[in-house]
Amino acid sequence: MNLAEQAAKAELLRKLHYGPRILILPNAWDAISALIVEDAGFPAVATTSAGVAAALGYPDGQRVQRDEMLEAVARIARVVKVPVTADLEAGYANTPREIADFARATIATGAVGLNFEDVTGDDETSFVELNLQVEKIAALREAANSAGVPLVINARTDIYLLPIGPEESRFDRTVERLRAYRKAGADCVFAPGIRDAATIGKLVKAVEAPLNILLQPGGSTVRELEKLGVARASAGSGPHRSALTRLREVAVALREYGDHTPLFEHNITWSENNRLLGRSQ
Repeated sequence: MNLAEQAAKAELLRKLHYGPRILILPNAWDAISALIVEDAGFPAVATTSAGVAAALGYPDGQRVQRDEMLEAVARIARVVKVPVTADLEAGYANTPREIADFARATIATGAVGLNFEDVTGDDETSFVELNLQVEKIAALREAANSAGVPLVINARTDIYLLPIGPEESRFDRTVERLRAYRKAGADCVFAPGIRDAATIGKLVKAVEAPLNILLQPGGSTVRELEKLGVARASAGSGPHRSALTRLREVAVALREYGDHTPLFEHNITWSENNRLLGRSQ
């Protein structure tokens, strides 16, 4: 893929955040899962950092090596034709200068968008100071534009997800961060952890930017999110964990000498698997 083609895919992904339908992303974690998402008719493929890390033998939370994550993203971008946006955690870097280099490395994978978080570890002790995160996003924006591929930046805050800080100020602090990220150059803003429809509706209006919401048990449905004005709905690590659950069920059934016939019902066939992979060559 040349830079002009990649830039065109970036613009297509950016436009998908402006409707008329909500952008739905059932996140993939390897080449074949990405091909399945594409084959199902989705206009873009997003990755899950947790799923990719697990497939590579790491727990979630920026423990995977930067180059290993980028290599996994490159394999996904190589096999699908639709735009790829990668969950790249907090960029595996600490300074705006390092982030600029990371932007160029992301473009080299063939991806045209990325999630960019403001937490670098497991808890709020790793919460990046607001001004520094703004500088990082601005560096990411400038470096991507200068490289000729204006990456679609989905800037994320984990204030609700972890959660971080007092509950009574959580909404206002989320708005402050997301508005600052948008001003710094983010195309979309992401606030995972919110389930309440009323809060989501308020946030849509307050951030004045395309809003990404994480699909969760007990949370608003895709149809409800679309009515609220949400631009993008992500499944996160849900599809990956669902596949693992199915595998565990298969393993337990075999261990217990159970009837193996149901294990092969409604499955992707060998020929279908090869068709998808053959099409990507």
